[in-house]
Amino acid sequence: MLIFWDEGLVFLATPKAGSTAVEMALESLASAALLRPAALKHTSIGSYARHVGPWLSAQTGRSFTTVALMREPVDWLRSWYRFKLRDDQDEPFQSPEMASFPDFAARYAAPEGPGQLGIGSQRAFLVDGGARVDRIFRYEDMDQFVEFLENRLDCAIELPRINVPPSVDVHLESEAEARLRLCLAEDLALYSSL
Repeated sequence: MLIFWDEGLVFLATPKAGSTAVEMALESLASAALLRPAALKHTSIGSYARHVGPWLSAQTGRSFTTVALMREPVDWLRSWYRFKLRDDQDEPFQSPEMASFPDFAARYAAPEGPGQLGIGSQRAFLVDGGARVDRIFRYEDMDQFVEFLENRLDCAIELPRINVPPSVDVHLESEAEARLRLCLAEDLALYSSL
């Protein structure tokens, strides 16, 4: 999470949606950068609305605009799978049920899958009851997001290409993808509304 005090802006770092690149490019411009631990780096809109937002408002007498990125939901899950395969993880996938992306996608689509895998959903991160991120940009339309930031922060921004996961087969057969899309229906609806 990056807080831009004077500009009244807060960047909420949606997991697996380019947040590390944004933080690297903008940390020096931010008034506060909460990058570690992951629970602070990836503060959801719900936590922000309950804790950080009220504190910022109390300190400044105004509300801050929240902004975040959202990745196409199926591609987001593909990114999670590739990320979890990396050797530098504390607990890379070792179990046979994670041997392929179709296995991973089927496990995610199971009733308790998102919670058991510990990755939740983008919608749960970006919308919580009556709280919703003010400006959500599509990860795939990064130029629009960068233009918004450049206008708001009054500076040129170039995002680095970092944290690139390994290239692996993440193909799904049409029936498996249909099941996954059904599981991701709320995320897909939010993404379509952007």
